Amino acid sequence: MHGLRGRLFLPLAMLVAGATASAQTYLSATISGNQENPPTNPTLSSGGARPAAFGTVSFVVDSTNTSMTMSVTVFNLDLTGSQTADPNDDLTAAHIHAGAAVSPATNGGVVWGFFGAPQNDNNPRDVVVTPFANGVGGTITGKWDAPEGNNTTLAAQLPNLLAGRAYINFHTRQFGGGEIRGNLTLAPGISTGATLP
Repeated sequence: MHGLRGRLFLPLAMLVAGATASAQTYLSATISGNQENPPTNPTLSSGGARPAAFGTVSFVVDSTNTSMTMSVTVFNLDLTGSQTADPNDDLTAAHIHAGAAVSPATNGGVVWGFFGAPQNDNNPRDVVVTPFANGVGGTITGKWDAPEGNNTTLAAQLPNLLAGRAYINFHTRQFGGGEIRGNLTLAPGISTGATLP
């Protein structure tokens, strides 16, 4: 019996050690107008109500902590300026904000801009915006690489990102300060320390 335990323990220990060596960190966010400070109530330029924007975001920090990939799906924001006739829902900028004092109820400065200004996705520029073929919104993918940042770097902001002191913010023509936002959190069940392959 002891021989069987030893034979089972060794491969399991090797598997766990291999997973730790290539650990990635997963973060996620749900984005909505209710999370803005103050919350937003979107309207058409004529004053009538328009559908509330919302979405989801996932991030993966690589095992060396030198880059963070991003995948966003957003609904009811005009990513091209031509998905709707009304200009109020036109996306003008999108950023990650972070800082030591940031919380879901506290705003912070831009640390990485990936749409509009400031444009910090530049080394290399790899953000791709794909509007929905039918409907309003689309997907945005990209990567925050080590040398990029808005007077900062990913390495400098990683403690804030991992501690929940960061959020992603989407700014529109109607809401220059942000129409929808979501606080970055460690993804449930798959946080620091990779899931086994």
